Amino acid sequence: MKAILVFTAALAAAHATWAAQPLLTPAQLQPMLRNPDLRVIDIRDPQSFEMGHIEGAVNAPYGQWLGPAGNIGIVPELAALTRLVQSAGLTPRTHAVVVSSGVDAGDFGATARVYWTLKSLGLTELSILNGGMMDWDSEGEMTDMGPGTPVAPSQFAPRFNPEWLATRDEVKESLRKNSALLVDARPDVFYLGKFRAPMALVAGTLPGAKQLDFNQWFVPGTARFADVEKTRQVATQFQSTQNPQGKPLITFCNTGYWSATDWFAFSEILGRKDVRMYAGSAVDWTQSKEPPPMDNQPSRAESLAYDARQWWNRKFK
Repeated sequence: MKAILVFTAALAAAHATWAAQPLLTPAQLQPMLRNPDLRVIDIRDPQSFEMGHIEGAVNAPYGQWLGPAGNIGIVPELAALTRLVQSAGLTPRTHAVVVSSGVDAGDFGATARVYWTLKSLGLTELSILNGGMMDWDSEGEMTDMGPGTPVAPSQFAPRFNPEWLATRDEVKESLRKNSALLVDARPDVFYLGKFRAPMALVAGTLPGAKQLDFNQWFVPGTARFADVEKTRQVATQFQSTQNPQGKPLITFCNTGYWSATDWFAFSEILGRKDVRMYAGSAVDWTQSKEPPPMDNQPSRAESLAYDARQWWNRKFK
């Protein structure tokens, strides 16, 4: 019996040792490329991909992971996501590493959104290349040119796990019951209602939402996610000042992009289990058939003036 317990403990330790880390540096990723169960998912546009990509990477541009044109934040149909993961050769045992350009902190949101999607589809070995291709290139790692090497499609038939998703109706229910804290990942101009996303019908933020600007998680001036200590400091400060009751969190932004970064920080770096993302976010919320309540909503006169300025800029600039 003792031998069995020792063996079981050894297996658990080995799994912990080899479990995928949510963030990888270029130096950590490079030797892992020889692993046949590892797949680099490059979400940049095809032109950027062909100009230089990591050896063996598959190009799956970010736009393919989004919902319909008028409401891109909502989760695509399962059939579309199935075709996407199959074409990338992904299976439940694949270690998928998501890579973007790394041009700025905002760019990280795309990788976090794809990571969130893959996790929801059942992949358990997931990572993001911290700093993206910019850090990969700056550290002198090798790249391949051209369209990439074709991969054999898989037969993976995923099911979408809604554990990390909040829908519009679920957000409304959480507001009615006061059962969760809404976390707005957007910068001030959106949170304070000074600006709105093109597809959003109303400016402002969701009722009672507290702001946690996604930029706070990064090394200043880079697309590099900060270390665990800094991440914990940001989260602790937010909890103590904005969520002293310790409610579950629902992150949102405009289209489930920046909010994926907030979700990633709490869920994947800090291991918090009660964090969901409202994928449709403010665009979906404001497109509701019933006029949605909003905080920091500008007056009608301010909204009309804003629309006039936007029209002028589109027409004459």
